[in-house]
Amino acid sequence: MSVLPRRVDKPWGHELIWAHTDRYVGKILHVTAGQLLSIQYHHVKDETMYVLSGELILRTWTSEDAAPVARAFRAGDSVHIPAPTIHQIEAVVDSDVLEASTPELDDLVRIKDRYGRK
Repeated sequence: MSVLPRRVDKPWGHELIWAHTDRYVGKILHVTAGQLLSIQYHHVKDETMYVLSGELILRTWTSEDAAPVARAFRAGDSVHIPAPTIHQIEAVVDSDVLEASTPELDDLVRIKDRYGRK
């Protein structure tokens, strides 16, 4: 059975959803240099990210009041982000990130967003 990938444009780049079932979702996040995703967390969604190409900064927080822990996130690196970990990625250069997650695509709580999204 073939699946048609679906591109979703975002202010930071785009995502290509290449798999979406009732058990998992597969995406490629293309993040343009200098852009960043919202500071966010999920109630249920569990995700693992793998950097296919590029270089990003990965930030995680233990709580909304805590200072972020930042680290380089480069091609070949992966990270598991279980709910409700607060996290954000920022592209240093144009970057592609493979994301495998549970299927709750609408389970997103934005704490802060550069682009004014709620």
